[in-house]
Amino acid sequence: MGVTKTQIFDTSQNELAVLFKVLGHPARIAILQYIGNQNACICNDIVEEIGLAQPTISQHLKELKRIGIIEGEIEGNKVCYCIAQERWKEIQSVLNNFFNETGIHCC
Repeated sequence: MGVTKTQIFDTSQNELAVLFKVLGHPARIAILQYIGNQNACICNDIVEEIGLAQPTISQHLKELKRIGIIEGEIEGNKVCYCIAQERWKEIQSVLNNFFNETGIHCC
């Protein structure tokens, strides 16, 4: 399998690609929806709610944390997650700009 030539694309294109890749998994969307609809940080409920194994949920949470869209706080032996509000707004703005700047021009 070939190496992706990310250096030939600009920073914005690379950042969007990373964002879309992380958000491109339905489990991660379900996790974000679940966390976003709660009034508090979520600890162990994610596994029960989503229905995937704990290690699988942990991997998805790791990817969401990597792009900064969720934050985790350690409470005892648990990690509680919530939406990172500023990053959420930033991603929303980036996506809005992408869709607004990339017009739909059809023949």
